[in-house]
Amino acid sequence: MSTQLGGPALRALPAHEETHPPSRELGMAGRIVKIVLLGLVVAIAVWAAFPLVANEAWIGLALVVVTTAVLLWLYLTPRHIPAKYLAPGTLLLIIFQIFPVIYTASTAFTNYGDGHRGSKDEAVVAIQSASVTQVPGSTQYALSVATTGDPATGPLFFLITDPATKQVSVGDADGLTKLDDATVSSSGKVTAAKGYTVLNAGQASLRSKEITALAVPVDGGAIRSSGLSRAYEGKAGRAYDQTCDCIKDTTTGKTWTADEKAGAFIAADGDRLTQGWKVGVGFSNFTRVITDRSISGPFLATLIWNFAFALGSTGGTFVLGMLVAVSLHSKRVRGRNLYRLILVLPYAMPAFAMLLVWRDMFNTDFGLINNLLGVHVDWLGETTSARIAVLLVQLWLGYPYMFLVTTGALQAIPAELSEASRIDGAGAWQSFRRIVLPLLMVALTPLLISSFAFNFNNFNAIYLTTDGGPFPADNPMNGATDLLITYTYRLAFGGSGAQYGYAAAISIFIFLIVGTVSAIAFRRTRQQEEVYA
Repeated sequence: MSTQLGGPALRALPAHEETHPPSRELGMAGRIVKIVLLGLVVAIAVWAAFPLVANEAWIGLALVVVTTAVLLWLYLTPRHIPAKYLAPGTLLLIIFQIFPVIYTASTAFTNYGDGHRGSKDEAVVAIQSASVTQVPGSTQYALSVATTGDPATGPLFFLITDPATKQVSVGDADGLTKLDDATVSSSGKVTAAKGYTVLNAGQASLRSKEITALAVPVDGGAIRSSGLSRAYEGKAGRAYDQTCDCIKDTTTGKTWTADEKAGAFIAADGDRLTQGWKVGVGFSNFTRVITDRSISGPFLATLIWNFAFALGSTGGTFVLGMLVAVSLHSKRVRGRNLYRLILVLPYAMPAFAMLLVWRDMFNTDFGLINNLLGVHVDWLGETTSARIAVLLVQLWLGYPYMFLVTTGALQAIPAELSEASRIDGAGAWQSFRRIVLPLLMVALTPLLISSFAFNFNNFNAIYLTTDGGPFPADNPMNGATDLLITYTYRLAFGGSGAQYGYAAAISIFIFLIVGTVSAIAFRRTRQQEEVYA
């Protein structure tokens, strides 16, 4: 009996087992994907290791090795299933969020910027190479310019032939090395070299400024170009003296002594050489904002306008967007979809292009606004009108977003709540103010906070419309419509060179301001959610 009953059952098993092979195939495919991805991780780690070793960045190398080992251990063992899902997101969070914040914060405590990018040794080489001049008896070379990349953008190298020994050498800013595999013409000019692309006359002429600026350091001087086909070994007019840790001018005898705190060579009369090196400067970048009167006064005024701009932009776009959304939420309005499509058009257009269009529309002489109104208002030339102009532009660009999110939030509010309030005798305004608006604020407050943070740092809105102007006659660095972000950009990058350390310090100020406002607003939001939960 059991055999008879079991026979059909056993015969039916293969039909159910037909699902197992695809399962096995899926498992095999998963293993292949895992092997490929882990191989890619190892390949990236090996690729990153070489430059880290070359630059002696041992901490970075250790992090790469440990991270790779942890990932291999995690995904090659069957345990720790939750960690397998959390690891990729955590790694990306560290790379794209935490690391940039830490790097910016560390940069804020240095003098990093133009003239202070590298080490002290690199600064000495740059100073000596820049002071090289041709003197009587300087060795002359036939010069060929080459690159290892794109002829228009790749790094430049000098290919020269020693006139006495006929030895071919290749040089760049790091020095001169021998080159064995090269083809040399009868005039001593290198026409081909293994691993390098020799630039022709047209390609070299397009990069003549870079070729003229390139100096290949050698003992006691450097090799520089004289045109595009000749080079000379000149003598350095300024030399480093290790005994006094200073730079001496070989002609005048003037001395610039190294100042380790400033990361620069400074003479007794206060003259400072342009080329310096990167050093830690403590809190000087932060205290500069407070102690330097030329910065602290405009900084406070800019901060006040920055808050007014962010609040005005966020509040204005929200109010207008909400009013339009509420108006079109009524079923009695015909053609609602068409109206919504038209109202969203500003949001669908590229913001940077529309900002430039609005700037032209506000032009005093031929702008569309003055022509339509029949007036001659200098919209971007006066403080009040310029600020009104940028707020109007932000209103036009920003209200479609608020309209969209408010429309979605309104559709999520049960209609029964409004109907019940009307039955209880509440009017349309009372129903909106006491029921609809509080529920909207619970849903939209996080979006308003993020919009405030965005507008607080809305670089494009100012830079492309007014460029921070108008500017007072006594301060061309701080305009009436400047936000902190545009003011910082002008201070850090618009003067005598990039000051990345100072820009990073101001960025931390902005981060603390926006972070504090956001934290307070989110706390109020949680309290509001508890009330209407």
